[in-house]
Amino acid sequence: MLPDEKVMCHHTGFEKSCFDMVTRCKCPKWVKLTGMNPNTGQPVDQYNCADHWLPLLLVENSQQQRQTAAAVESFRNEMVDANGRAGLLEQRPAKALLEAAQ
Repeated sequence: MLPDEKVMCHHTGFEKSCFDMVTRCKCPKWVKLTGMNPNTGQPVDQYNCADHWLPLLLVENSQQQRQTAAAVESFRNEMVDANGRAGLLEQRPAKALLEAAQ
């Protein structure tokens, strides 16, 4: 899919049309995005200006950051529980040694 011939490219200061830039292979911002739309869940597989994709990619990035934060928090909670159990196990032999020494 090519851009509309009437749309002017803001990257060139609106001096050239996006269509001309894309068809002459001189547009660095014309990219293909393949994946899922994080807002709708619909598959995306099309070309467009990178500036057009920016809001969509920012939403996806935010979702990934939230998922990563949740995974880190879950891992932290598991480590706190494991360290607490290990501390209890270490205290029992020490108590037994103190009682045996008396």
